[in-house]
Amino acid sequence: MDTHQANQLGQTNSFNRLSSRRVAVLMCTFNGQRFLSEQLASIAAQTHENWDVVVSDDGSTDQTLDIIATFSASQNRADRVRVFNGPKRGFATNFLTLTCNEAIQADFYAWSDQDDIWLNSKLETALTWLQTVPAGVPALYCGRTRGMNAQGKPMECSPLFSRPPTFANALVQSLAGGNTMVFNQAARDLMLDAGGHLDIVSHDWWAYLLVTGAGGQVAYDSQPFVLYRQHDGNLVGANSGLKARLSRLGMMFKGRFSNWNDQNIRCLTSARRLLTAENQQKLDCFRLARKSHLPGRLLGLLRAGVYRQTLPGNIGLFLAAIVKGI
Repeated sequence: MDTHQANQLGQTNSFNRLSSRRVAVLMCTFNGQRFLSEQLASIAAQTHENWDVVVSDDGSTDQTLDIIATFSASQNRADRVRVFNGPKRGFATNFLTLTCNEAIQADFYAWSDQDDIWLNSKLETALTWLQTVPAGVPALYCGRTRGMNAQGKPMECSPLFSRPPTFANALVQSLAGGNTMVFNQAARDLMLDAGGHLDIVSHDWWAYLLVTGAGGQVAYDSQPFVLYRQHDGNLVGANSGLKARLSRLGMMFKGRFSNWNDQNIRCLTSARRLLTAENQQKLDCFRLARKSHLPGRLLGLLRAGVYRQTLPGNIGLFLAAIVKGI
């Protein structure tokens, strides 16, 4: 066998291994009839074809469940789409309980909102990286999004981040939207071990905290593979532009950022055993810094090594420390 044939065989074997991996697309819905069909169609158009859709519906009263049933009937397997009743306690709890539902088993897991559009190579791109990580190592793929308006017209991309995705960053910033995230079984096991009962701020931030805290690997893709719909029904808006920055600054001075940190610290303390020794120390340092007087807060943040991804974000973090907003 010559080198060219060997390379071709290697590529074929790699493709076969990738295509055999099953992805559970974990979608949470609530009165999503307006855009749901487009999102389901984009999942069906994925170049990675080995996927199932598992929906947790939080009590929709519109045509959401009918749209899902129609989509299910169009598939070549009767069990390719499953629907569970959600807990009706908000989107974060809905996603967490769905992720921790042990009736769902796959090789990889992808979170999906009900109103976006996925580019057709989203899953394939994520799995190509995820398969480079040893199976026992928690791994999380995430990335940028490109906004689109209610009519589907493309808008600007989310900010491009370049600093390393680490626990020190996760303590003070959620790196990427859950609608971009795909993760392996080891990362899912972390969320199972931590528990589906926790009062988390958001599922995407929680995944970032857990995977980095446990010493796992995170890949942040600079290329967007999700068209993130912006409309009047968004629970969480796009993280870009001056308006978004001013909004975050306002929330900081109103104490919302501090409350989120309280929630995250409570959940991390509950799951402390899952963190590496080094990250346990970072958590302790961050927790003590938040309750210290001003010099102690600033020194404690330096010792914890926490940082945000951008200069304006770090200036905001410094201001928050001054006004006890962390």
